[in-house]
Amino acid sequence: MKRLSTIFLLLASIFIVNSDLFACSNVIVTRGASKDGSVMVTYSADSHQLYGEVYYRPAQSFPKGTMMDIYEWDSGKYLGKIPQVSKTYQTVGNMNEHQLIITETTFGGLQQLPNPDGIIDYGSLIWVTLQRAKTAREAIKIMDELTQTYGYASGGESFSIADKNEAWIMEMVGKGEEKGTVWVAIRIPDGYISAHANQSRIDKFDMNDPENCLYSKDVISFARKAGLFEGEDSEFSFCDTYCPADFSGLRGCEARVWAAFNILGKGRFDWEDASGSHSRAANEYLDFAMGRNAANKMPLYIKPAQKVDVHEVANVMRDHYENTPMDMTTDIGAGPHALPYRWRPMSFEYEGKRYTHERAIATQQTGYWMLGQARNWLDDTVGGILWFGVDDAATSCLSPIYTNTTEIPECFREGNGSMMKYSPTSAFWLFNRVTHFAYLMYDRVAPVLQDAAKKHETTCMKEVTEIDKEAQKLVKAGKEKKAIKLLTEYTVNTAQKMFNDWQELENFVLVKFMDGNVKHQNEDGSFKDNGHDKDIPASPGHPPYPEKWLKAIVEDNGETLRIN
Repeated sequence: MKRLSTIFLLLASIFIVNSDLFACSNVIVTRGASKDGSVMVTYSADSHQLYGEVYYRPAQSFPKGTMMDIYEWDSGKYLGKIPQVSKTYQTVGNMNEHQLIITETTFGGLQQLPNPDGIIDYGSLIWVTLQRAKTAREAIKIMDELTQTYGYASGGESFSIADKNEAWIMEMVGKGEEKGTVWVAIRIPDGYISAHANQSRIDKFDMNDPENCLYSKDVISFARKAGLFEGEDSEFSFCDTYCPADFSGLRGCEARVWAAFNILGKGRFDWEDASGSHSRAANEYLDFAMGRNAANKMPLYIKPAQKVDVHEVANVMRDHYENTPMDMTTDIGAGPHALPYRWRPMSFEYEGKRYTHERAIATQQTGYWMLGQARNWLDDTVGGILWFGVDDAATSCLSPIYTNTTEIPECFREGNGSMMKYSPTSAFWLFNRVTHFAYLMYDRVAPVLQDAAKKHETTCMKEVTEIDKEAQKLVKAGKEKKAIKLLTEYTVNTAQKMFNDWQELENFVLVKFMDGNVKHQNEDGSFKDNGHDKDIPASPGHPPYPEKWLKAIVEDNGETLRIN
């Protein structure tokens, strides 16, 4: 045990959260915070190596003694085998047929050494649990059992775990050479929203409130044994002990939570806890988000300024800190076209001082992003929808996939292309092509893509309402198979229409913005010709560079470029 304590103290001294590696974002919306009473969870699976596709596993039955192979999600490394259960539930991405949603963000924490013999990593933990659990509470129990039984092969992780009635945040870390994990799970109060983004957020917690707080029995005693905590139980903080915040964890991670709260709270953070009601301006936490005051912790959850719908929550995932001090579109790094991205690495050094680029919620390296929607007024056959998209959330759209579909749209199908293999029928590659073009002239092209995304999502939200009614009637009439057929056809056809529309959009933006020109359009949307030949465009527009950019050019090379 002395060796374990020494290892943890050493690792505590070299604690680091690497924002370049850990880069996912989650927003959680409880029933009372949504306009229609649904529970919603968003997730951006951000990785420079992850391909965007829908993982689909139909429900199955297995004979006794069947074993299940486990592969690490991040690397594909084989980890081992665990016993398979007799019956699994259907899973579609990060949801299952019972409307259970599980997503994650990695915080790493103290680099406490994943269990060298661990078989379960955070990715397999999600998908194995989705195959076995019906509710959030059952999922928490199963996740604990899996890691305690088979060992945990990952570092610190925050999980969003939600069903059609409630939503939880569960934070988990491994125990080094010991098998198992320590963890805490907090239920988000109804009417509230929460978020996490690669930094542990659970602080002190009520150990006598099993309705709203669950935890591993050794979450504190293990910290004492490892030399990480010495105070009274009432003083114990999960995040301070297992993932103490540094500049990177705040500026690269908690800042994204601040942005989500700022958007949905409309500039105010309102919440209640054991000490009473609180209301503070979002800017009062700006020093925390910007990495300058770790003690000024944000609340774990807040009340939104108003109830929200699918499109409004999806828009949070498109944020680049616009209209805040961290706005990525306004400094000289954005170039002449207000590009809200900075290619990696995130940090740099100049004249002996270190600096950082911002890491917003929307990012270029998103593999896939999603909004899981669970609706308790509908039968499970109809109620679960995975709103799914690929690539950069700011310039892509979400398409609805019912979680009881029997077919995945070809453009999202697992195996249709990869990060190493281009596919002309893959949505991931199509959206990457279009968005890469947008990066050249972001202020001109991105608004066109964003308008198209809004149109698609708004149309789908209206259509889903009608499809729900029709499918629910079929279920109530005992025609569940017909209902599932209806949902499958809508899922597949809607995604294919989106794919076709985006192909046309790609052609349009290429023609309109080619070579830095901006072709003029008629009222009906057609391009204006020169008045003599319909195939020759009217003289195109040439929007000027912004004054700030011109000033930078002059300061850098003005004498060479100056006209005498």
